[in-house]
Amino acid sequence: MPPAQPLPDTAPTVSEPPARPTWGETLRVYLEPASLRMFALGFSAGLPLLLVLGTLSFRLREAGLDRTTIGYLSWVGLAYGFKWCWAPLVDRLPIPLLTRWMGRRRSWLLLSQFCIMASLVGMALADPRSGLNVVVWCALAVAFASATQDIALDAFRIESADVRHQGALAATYQTGYRLAMIWAGAGVLWIAARAEVAPAVSGAGAALPGALYQQAAWTTAYLVMAASMLVGVLTVLFSREPARVALPPARNAAEWLRGALVEPFADFLQRYGKQALLILALIGVYRISDVVMGIMANPFYVDMGYTKDEVAAVTKVFGVIMTLVGAFIGGALSLRLGVMRVLMLGAVLSAVSNLLFAWLAGHGHDVRALVMVISADNLSAGVASAAFIAYLSGLTNVKYSATQYALFSSMMLLAPKWLAGYSGAFVDAYDYPTFFIATACLGVPVLLLIWLATRWAPVDTKT
Repeated sequence: MPPAQPLPDTAPTVSEPPARPTWGETLRVYLEPASLRMFALGFSAGLPLLLVLGTLSFRLREAGLDRTTIGYLSWVGLAYGFKWCWAPLVDRLPIPLLTRWMGRRRSWLLLSQFCIMASLVGMALADPRSGLNVVVWCALAVAFASATQDIALDAFRIESADVRHQGALAATYQTGYRLAMIWAGAGVLWIAARAEVAPAVSGAGAALPGALYQQAAWTTAYLVMAASMLVGVLTVLFSREPARVALPPARNAAEWLRGALVEPFADFLQRYGKQALLILALIGVYRISDVVMGIMANPFYVDMGYTKDEVAAVTKVFGVIMTLVGAFIGGALSLRLGVMRVLMLGAVLSAVSNLLFAWLAGHGHDVRALVMVISADNLSAGVASAAFIAYLSGLTNVKYSATQYALFSSMMLLAPKWLAGYSGAFVDAYDYPTFFIATACLGVPVLLLIWLATRWAPVDTKT
């Protein structure tokens, strides 16, 4: 695909201000080659996430694995929380031969995509009932390669167009990302359900753990997901490398590390001083109720008797749509009420929505009730996410925006993902209603931190 045409270098004269583009001209930006590329690459970025987290937990529970083990396996997602550690390498380290042929950004994108495909094939062929070693190692490889793809893709997007086009690129990227989550969530369950043959076990035997699991069906579903990564591979192959950004040469390794890692931290601490600890604490725990609860959501659906088609339609398709609606509402409210107020509202709604899952656990198998709970939960998550992204964006210094935002977005996952690893053991020791109530209680300290941050560490999110 041809690259996006750069804007002219000459600035308009003061006496002749540039004409405001029409709505038609504004909307046509989404059909430009650069925007279409980001749509396809966004799909490639969103595909692996659920396959090693939510969808995998559904598959493992259906295979008869206990919830404690499933909870511990969620630690695979910690790879996304540490991606800032190797981001400087992706940014500056060339890949032998490949970088010379394709360029710095495209070479890292292609390498990470091939690693994702190969690891998904490994997950497809591995049977969790025979042992988890292969499944776990392949899932770790998918998570690591996916996080690497995110790093390279962020740089590719920023360098592919000027500032005026970044909003359109971000919008098409998010659209592709969300569609991929529907495909990796609902699509994989739909494919697995269609690939199943009539179960050999019926009656009382069908209720035994793992009795209805069919490895061949899941193999088919995951192989289709691996093939779906070709969308990103072909996009990279037919794209051009963006203009190379000149990097200041470092005289030695110490100077390189200082510029890549130390200075962004130092800048943040210098700007916020003692309040920096309060801000970091809020970042680290804001999404804790959602993340901890989310690990047990799919095993909960299996244990409540919901079918693959029901889970796919309600939680993976309808749920994603409700999240997007919530994000739109959260963004609009942030403009009218201010980010900190909506941040508080999102935290309250996220905690309260977990209580609805406790009610659903005692209500039994009821698709209408599931739709109601998913509506409330995903709307709340969308509102909270929109406000939180605005909050994180307001914290960053433009000079270090990419590095600082990567650090903040990674930090918000570390504590929740670590605690979520124990969620299965908690459910096994107590029960689902108690677990959901406990996750709602995790939101109480978040409300206190938001209140303190509003008073003592305000952030100007308008700049």
